[in-house]
Amino acid sequence: MKVIEIKDLYKIYNSSEVKVKAVNGVTIDFEEGEFAAIVGPSGSGKTTLLNMLGGLDRPTSGEVIIAGKKIWELNSRKLIDFRLHNIGFVFQAYNLIPVLTAKENVEFIMHLQGRDKHERNARVKELLEAVGLGDRLNSRPNKLSGGQQQRVAVARALASKPKFILADEPTANLDSKSTENLLDMMEKLNKEENITFIFSTHDARVMKKARRVITLDDGKVVSDKVKANK
Repeated sequence: MKVIEIKDLYKIYNSSEVKVKAVNGVTIDFEEGEFAAIVGPSGSGKTTLLNMLGGLDRPTSGEVIIAGKKIWELNSRKLIDFRLHNIGFVFQAYNLIPVLTAKENVEFIMHLQGRDKHERNARVKELLEAVGLGDRLNSRPNKLSGGQQQRVAVARALASKPKFILADEPTANLDSKSTENLLDMMEKLNKEENITFIFSTHDARVMKKARRVITLDDGKVVSDKVKANK
């Protein structure tokens, strides 16, 4: 079942001298439960495409349809609410709030959703245990390694019980062991909870794990391959 449709999507940046098509007429569909990587050289449009898919960057033209909703036809308030309840984000730079503990960082999005304290506490404990940090609930980001911070970021992305996780270069700052652990955890969540994962990456380790690899170059899709027996 198609859950994401991207139709003839463009993102054009105009400067005084040149017009740059960062995303150039992309049309792609994603099925529920995919574990897909968007790859390509630096400047190929990976992050821009992911940001438009996640409702963070407005396209110049084209459509993004998620769960039947044309998200760029929603007003600002409805778009924020849609993201809050449907999409989890994992960023290269973790984007944890430095003054908050791991527990508080994961809990933050549930505050925004209006979840009660009992539900928040139970969900945070479940998630941080799932990512192997059940003993680090009260640690602030500066007391955690890069791999641990990224696992907190994944737990935070899952806190809202999203249908989709969008991960922009999530392994870029991690060593090989941390990357392996993170990808194994994401793959397990994808298979057990049927969460759709879409990565923007240039990391060969992510490409190897992905069951579908979409290659961009100069803002266009130049290859779209689904792996057999994955």
